[in-house]
Amino acid sequence: MTARSIPNYAVSHAAPHLLVPRPDVADVISRNPGVPFDPSWFDTLRVNLSAVERRVATLGTRRSVKKDAQAAWLLKAVTNIDLTTLNGDDTAGRVRRLCAKARQPVRADLLEALGMEGHRIRTGAVCVYHRFVATAVDALAGSGIPVAAVSTGFPAGLIPHAFKLNEIAASVADGASEIDIVVTREHILTGNWLALYNEIRDFRQACGDAHMKAILATGDIQTLSNVGRAAMVCMMAGADFIKTSTGKEGVNATLAVSLVMVRAIRDYYERTGWLVGFKPAGGVSTAKDVLNYQILMKEELGRRWLEPDLFRVGASSLLADIERQLEHHASGRYSAFHRHPIA
Repeated sequence: MTARSIPNYAVSHAAPHLLVPRPDVADVISRNPGVPFDPSWFDTLRVNLSAVERRVATLGTRRSVKKDAQAAWLLKAVTNIDLTTLNGDDTAGRVRRLCAKARQPVRADLLEALGMEGHRIRTGAVCVYHRFVATAVDALAGSGIPVAAVSTGFPAGLIPHAFKLNEIAASVADGASEIDIVVTREHILTGNWLALYNEIRDFRQACGDAHMKAILATGDIQTLSNVGRAAMVCMMAGADFIKTSTGKEGVNATLAVSLVMVRAIRDYYERTGWLVGFKPAGGVSTAKDVLNYQILMKEELGRRWLEPDLFRVGASSLLADIERQLEHHASGRYSAFHRHPIA
């Protein structure tokens, strides 16, 4: 599949067909190279808040996913998770346990009960601070699971620009293949879109071959119009993914901001032909939550955006709830959370 062709895929409700991509779905996409800065793409953007709220209110009601189909969607969601630990008390031991869970995110007996023991289920990535990149790379060796590093002064992004570039370079040198950068919120709040564009271009260059996810910190930038404009500028500057939040803001991922961001992705694709990924992060903690985000991606962007190379979810506790729901589907009984530890 080229960057300029995107068929209208239909969702199958059979577990194997949802979990195992068809050859055209599995094709590697070309990275977004960015385009020259053009404020006419976004400077007249206005978002109708009432319309956004009406649209997201229907996501969980107009489409119902039950029984085997729900189990299939939840197993697919596991493959989209960036399994994350970003705490001040992180240790190398905790990171290694998280990596072990990323390799085997669903208990083997549950996969067997679901008839999925022959399928390789793993998380989309493991996300850590730079301090633990080398540890995670070592723990995941041979698995094919990428390591994502939060960077550029995460979560506030208020360190000097040169330090941000050095942090990106250090994480790439340690083996990170994905870099989650934070934007300077001041550029958005003051409408200095050229400064934001130039900042992201510098980050993209520093990332080299590592994919770059641009975190907008949507809870800090006040309006949905700002969200839409910032999303477009980041994509113009070459972001491979746009991401809602650091998980450290007062308000993190919501369906409303996500709708605005995925429609910006659709607009960017229609203008350029380049596919850009989306990552909600922070507050996506239940199976019901992630199903709503999957439905959003399918309805707004299409089947191709359900694959891990275009859709990720930044989460930690989400995986435990998915396992509980899968066990209920297999056995008819709910179990306690402590039976499904995330690490």
